[in-house]
Amino acid sequence: MTEPSAAVLDGPSATTPGPRDLPRLLTSGAARAVGLFAAARLTGVLAVTVAAWLGGRRPLAVLGRSWDSLWYLHIAAHGYGTRTLRFEPGVVHSDLAFFPLYPLLIRALHTVLPLSATTCALLLAWTAALAAALAIYRVGELLHGRAVATLLVVLWGLLPHSAVLTLAYTEPVLTALGAWALYALLKENWLWAGALAALAGLARPNGFAVAAAVLATAGCVAVRRRGRCSPGLWTGALLAPAGWTAYVLWVGARKGDLLGGYFAVQRGWGSRFDLGAGSVRFARRMLLHGERFVFPVTLVLVAAAVLLYALLLLDRPPLPLLVYSGVLLLVTVGGSGFFESKPRFLLPAFPLLLPLACALARTARARPLHALLVVGALAGLSVTYGTYLVVYARMPL
Repeated sequence: MTEPSAAVLDGPSATTPGPRDLPRLLTSGAARAVGLFAAARLTGVLAVTVAAWLGGRRPLAVLGRSWDSLWYLHIAAHGYGTRTLRFEPGVVHSDLAFFPLYPLLIRALHTVLPLSATTCALLLAWTAALAAALAIYRVGELLHGRAVATLLVVLWGLLPHSAVLTLAYTEPVLTALGAWALYALLKENWLWAGALAALAGLARPNGFAVAAAVLATAGCVAVRRRGRCSPGLWTGALLAPAGWTAYVLWVGARKGDLLGGYFAVQRGWGSRFDLGAGSVRFARRMLLHGERFVFPVTLVLVAAAVLLYALLLLDRPPLPLLVYSGVLLLVTVGGSGFFESKPRFLLPAFPLLLPLACALARTARARPLHALLVVGALAGLSVTYGTYLVVYARMPL
């Protein structure tokens, strides 16, 4: 396995590929991996479309106007501070809880294209998902070669909650920014990593995980080199948390509490970081009294994510991947509220799948049929459960 210091801290500096390098990036290996991902997600979209039609619902509305998508579309059309839902004392759902990058992109695309805002939102999410798949492949290829990289992309596209990647949600955007930022870090391109981390911090609350990876890696490099680092490293480190910090402070200023205003908004949604106490209480109630099907599945998936992180630690991957996945996992497990959404929050944490991808690659070399059966079973589970979540579950994703 690749040592953290060898791949990131002492590796040769390289530039992050730009537009001129796109033909080289889209080699047969990358194209095959992205194509397999697209086929998996297209199958999921077709299943959702058929299920929606059979249920008398419009597929475009199901894919583009479900749950959080409505909030993003409303912000894109009307800006912030125009939608607040009050349910009971202390339960206030404000649009300020949603970070601005995705609504801004929807509004920009809707301005230049003769398409509905819903269609623009879906185009952005699907494009981001493909960009994320390509970045995930590049990270996997850099660390373990083409076979593992391809399986890493396929596994990410076949997660039980991967249906979210084809909805008008922000997880594809965050994953694309996070994966390319990690690739830039592995190549020691600090400016690209910092800029992408800043954008990730504008995409989602847990987008700070990308900045944490940049800061931790830059800090380790600075210590090892005794502060004798390039200006790009310091600039990238300063850029990384800028997006997340700027939005949190902006919301705080609007609420009259610069440092605590945003977190008060999140508490109104029932979301707070309590070191997992709320999750433990919810799981205990679920196990003792029984809950609908989605909740037990969520508990299993979160437990599996914790186990996968332990396996990732044993593999000793580069530091950026450990920090990025660790922060995403910590925020998910340690946060309360919307228990059923926790697997969605973990979708950007693709490095957790590296141990599985490596194991599946070994199986494919020794017993190809067994590996094919595993992938087929995962595909069936992903399409079936994803369709259930989007069309039939009737609960927040």
